[in-house]
Amino acid sequence: MTNNTLGDQVLQIPLSDRWRIYHRLQELKISCSCHADGSLRVQVNTLLEAVLIRSTVIQFLAHRHELVEWLERCWDYSAEC
Repeated sequence: MTNNTLGDQVLQIPLSDRWRIYHRLQELKISCSCHADGSLRVQVNTLLEAVLIRSTVIQFLAHRHELVEWLERCWDYSAEC
């Protein structure tokens, strides 16, 4: 996201992934829009929405090994609790 505040945000998303991310955010009921200039704009109203947006973007843009490492850290953390 372009800054650390809630509200209207412009995401820097590669064009090849923009529509897939847009549709996933729509499924999550997060207000977003693709504009003629190619930008993906999202309305961030809560911290939960910010987390969901970040998670969605990472899901589409991260390399497989990064996702595996993240999942393993989650498993390790849950085993400690």
